[in-house]
Amino acid sequence: MPPTPRPLRKLGFLTIGLFDGADPRRGHETTLEIIERGEQLGFDSAWVRHRHLQYGISSPVAVLAAASQRTRRIDLGTAVIPLGWENPLRLAEDLATVDLLSGGRLNPGVSVGTPTHFERVRDALYPDTADAEDFGYGRVRRLLDLVRGEPASDFSGTEGFEVYSDRVQPHSPSLGGRLWYGGGSLSSARWAGEHGMNLLTSSVVKAEGPDDPDMAPGSWDFAAIQLAQIRAFRAAHPDGEAARVSQGLVVIPTDSATPAQRARYSAYAARRAARTAAPQGPARLLFAPDIVGTSQEIAERLHAHLAFREVDEVAFALPFDFEPEDYTQILTDMATRLGPALGRPAP
Repeated sequence: MPPTPRPLRKLGFLTIGLFDGADPRRGHETTLEIIERGEQLGFDSAWVRHRHLQYGISSPVAVLAAASQRTRRIDLGTAVIPLGWENPLRLAEDLATVDLLSGGRLNPGVSVGTPTHFERVRDALYPDTADAEDFGYGRVRRLLDLVRGEPASDFSGTEGFEVYSDRVQPHSPSLGGRLWYGGGSLSSARWAGEHGMNLLTSSVVKAEGPDDPDMAPGSWDFAAIQLAQIRAFRAAHPDGEAARVSQGLVVIPTDSATPAQRARYSAYAARRAARTAAPQGPARLLFAPDIVGTSQEIAERLHAHLAFREVDEVAFALPFDFEPEDYTQILTDMATRLGPALGRPAP
């Protein structure tokens, strides 16, 4: 363990972008307003979650295209796009377009795996090819190659009045270095490192443990598991210790909160606490406890967190269903109090 934590270099936040099905525009506008507020407060990055067939952002690239025209400095990320729902070539075109419109601020985070509730959506999603689709790492490999400029066609040149390229257009040369993999297992962390991606960690990990050489015997400690994943990622990455890792725990500072807000935040964390005691479900997912308290209290807990000590970028996750004024208070305390307590100068 390093003698001291790495000073925080990049402060970000993550929002799910919930909306009312009866008024979806208002919810999307609220998400854009949160991102604008984040830039005003001096955050380095704003990230949006991705939800299909739910009342959350289903098209984060479109939302971030809008955000790119309402902001000038803040980085804009997805955490994460599940590639099982996407055509990598079409997604590569959209990502490059938005990256150019944003002035090179897009940070696409992706993951792989079979789409959620696939048996219920397969006929709508892949009516003719469901059994042939690759939902593994090959899908993200295709996206990486296309974004990085590898050929998508065996033809380029002029045909009549039309000019064709053999690679995805537009091409954004630096975007390939800003692709993130949302990983929660040792294998996914290693794969991301081997393929030169950045690593997005979150408040969920796969409880791999007693028999794995990277884990202390019998340990199901969240921080220790996440630490092993970060170290496995950097050991496999060409950039080694300089490889970028962002941590996405749920933290809720209460410095300027009202008594009613503090009570609501504490109740929120308490409702979610049971799932942090042991691995959950067949996938054996382990959840990190939400951290609620003053910025100084949160900083002390994070400085003791084994995985946090080895990252210098964060995208703290905002709670799912709070009110806009709650998010304003939380983001303001994060930017003006928690960030400095973690080593990042106040804006």
